[in-house]
Amino acid sequence: MRTLFNSQAKTVTFAAALLAASALTSRILGLARDRLLASRFGAGQDLDIYFAAFRIPDFVYGILIMGGLSAVFMPVFAEYIKKDEKEGWRLVSVILNCFLILLIALCGILAILTPWLIKLIVPGFDSEQKALAVSLTRIMFLSPIFFGLSSIFSGVLHYFNRFLAYAIAPILYTLSIIFGIIFFVPIFGVTGLAYGVILGAFLHFVIQIPAAKASGFHYFPVFDFKYPGLLKIFKFMTLRVVGASVYNINLIVITAIASTLAAGSIAIFSFADNLQGFPVGIVGVSFALASFPALSKAWANGIKEEFLESFSSTFRQVIFLIIPLSVLTFLLRTQIVEIILGGGMFTPENVKLTAAALGLASFGIFAFALVPFLLRTFFSLQDVKTPTIVGLIYMVVNFVLCVSFVRLFDFLGLPLGVSLSGIIYFSLLLIFLRKKMGDIRLGEIWQSLKKIILASVLMASAVYIVLQLMPGTIFQLVFASAVGAIVYILFVYLFQSPEIKTIKSSILGQFSK
Repeated sequence: MRTLFNSQAKTVTFAAALLAASALTSRILGLARDRLLASRFGAGQDLDIYFAAFRIPDFVYGILIMGGLSAVFMPVFAEYIKKDEKEGWRLVSVILNCFLILLIALCGILAILTPWLIKLIVPGFDSEQKALAVSLTRIMFLSPIFFGLSSIFSGVLHYFNRFLAYAIAPILYTLSIIFGIIFFVPIFGVTGLAYGVILGAFLHFVIQIPAAKASGFHYFPVFDFKYPGLLKIFKFMTLRVVGASVYNINLIVITAIASTLAAGSIAIFSFADNLQGFPVGIVGVSFALASFPALSKAWANGIKEEFLESFSSTFRQVIFLIIPLSVLTFLLRTQIVEIILGGGMFTPENVKLTAAALGLASFGIFAFALVPFLLRTFFSLQDVKTPTIVGLIYMVVNFVLCVSFVRLFDFLGLPLGVSLSGIIYFSLLLIFLRKKMGDIRLGEIWQSLKKIILASVLMASAVYIVLQLMPGTIFQLVFASAVGAIVYILFVYLFQSPEIKTIKSSILGQFSK
């Protein structure tokens, strides 16, 4: 078991498959979590407060940790450990110690400022709602501290291609939130949800320590804020933090807009966003994380052809998987929402509105699945300026579209605006990457895309027929999904799509001598 826990992935595709399996498990548990939340609270005031309380801690996590530290740590670590292994581990210790101090100080300051921040985020809340949101937010400020330490160990594990412990971490996080719903909420009320979040963040950190030690990690009790490697990371993070703030600012803007609409709007948008994020997390994020080490090493070693081959192969595998999943999500949106969220306090009207939001959100799934990969492609080139500029453009576009569409279509203007702005974001990143790199093998990507689109259209036709003939929501979802998957695989095989061979050979290659 210990050997399996510390095993290394041999290919990008297998690493992505491992992360996808983790994401799938975590997302399924996430659906169970949402089911429990919807059943216990419904789409109303309590969940609006809970989701709103997430925004500031998530903002810290998103810009400083996931978008900042996680993106720039590995290239610097790779540079140090390649020259001197001891110095590489010294760098890790310096970062752990210094970021622990910085995160505690930052979260402490923000906890003091929370009442004023909550007023900005949810202007539509009354005083009682704001007070509870402040309390939950302050508790959840512990989570960025644990996630910050966890992300450093994640970078180490990614460098050594040890993905299993990292893959287990989000599963433990989601299980902890479910534990909070079942056991903490009956005791502490809505506050119990925040306790579940903190427990999950702590386990996310702890589970990765043994695998980091197996990779050779040695701890040094040093606090050197002038350490060259740390200063280099701070330099890279400066622009990256601005770029990473884009997504989280957009969420805050959406929350603010939704707080002025009917009660439950924040909860319904969050549920639809979680469902839309299901395929994005499984496919897009998994391949982005798995390909990052290969892209970084190829570019650092000056092997451009290997870099382009990895880029093209990963891009084509993502669209090979995400496009049919997007189509299925759109066609089966009502069945998905009704089965996962329907029942209890979650009314048929809630189901209908969430399904409509999910349908609009599904148009942007392919874009949001490819954005993490394109961002990490830029990071592997040690270019944080370009994605930052594009991200700022995206933030403005998202704000304008969401505000404009809400005026025209009320609540449904939110998912529509988010989808269209996401497509623009993806398009701009691809345009700027081609301008920077020149040939990025778009020709072979286009050849694969044509086959994928045709197979997806044929799949959609088959799914539509099944929906007309099959009674019952559960049977519709199960049989239509199964038929759709079979039809899609059959036609991409007949069209000789190379992605099937790539995925098959990569998975089998992991277990070969």
